[in-house]
Amino acid sequence: MSALSKIQDRIKRKGLRNTLASAYKRFVFYRWQLLWMERDLVSPVPPYRLRPYAPLRVETITVDNATAFARHFGDRVETMRELAAEGHTGLMFLDDDEDAVAFIWGSKRNYHDRHFYGCWFPVGPGEFFEFGGEMIRKYWGTELSVDVQLELWKAMAAQGCDKVVDVCEQHNIPALKLHLRMGYKEQGRIMNLYCLFGRWKFFRETRYSESRLEPLRKPERETAPATVS
Repeated sequence: MSALSKIQDRIKRKGLRNTLASAYKRFVFYRWQLLWMERDLVSPVPPYRLRPYAPLRVETITVDNATAFARHFGDRVETMRELAAEGHTGLMFLDDDEDAVAFIWGSKRNYHDRHFYGCWFPVGPGEFFEFGGEMIRKYWGTELSVDVQLELWKAMAAQGCDKVVDVCEQHNIPALKLHLRMGYKEQGRIMNLYCLFGRWKFFRETRYSESRLEPLRKPERETAPATVS
C-alpha cells in the first residue's frame, strides 16, 4: 500500500480532523502530563470485581530467558534483555506454552526511561519505581492486573523497599482507574513532557492541589432508609 493510500485509509477510518490532529502530534508538537503516584507495600488492596484467570507461572526476567516474549511482544525482546542487564527487577507471567503474556518492572535507583519517555525518574530511599506493566488483550479485565503488581511489590519488599512510586499519563483513564483500584495516592506532582518536531524533548515538573483521581471514583450506592411498619 502506497503512502497516499495509507493516508486515505486512515482518513476513512478516523476522519480528517483526527488524522490531522495525530499528524500534528507526531510531526510538530505534543505534550504529555505524567502524574506521580505512590503507595506503601503493606496496606491491603481495596475490594475489586475482576474476572479470574487460569494459573500462570511467574519468573524473573533475565538476559537468557527474554526469548519468552517473542510470540506476543516480539518487538520488546531486546528491550527486555537490556533492562535485565542493567539490573532492574522484571517479572513475567508465562502460560502453558512458556510464552510471556504479561510483565512488569521495578527499579530501586533513579530510572532513565530511554525507551519511551526519554527522561529521568528519581527514586528516593526505600522506594522503587514501577514501570512497563503490560499484558496481552486476553487478560484485560482480569485479576492479573492486580496480581502482576502484588508479585512485584513482594519481590521489591524482599530487597528492602517499603514504597512504590510510578507515573501515569493524565489522559489514560483506564490506567488512572487501575491506580484507584490499587489504592495509590497522588503526590501532587506532574512531569510535563514536551516534544517538538518528533525529535527534541523538554521536561518540566509542576505541582497541583486538586485531585485528578477523585472525579474518576465511582459514587457509592446509597442504601435505602429503613422503614418502620
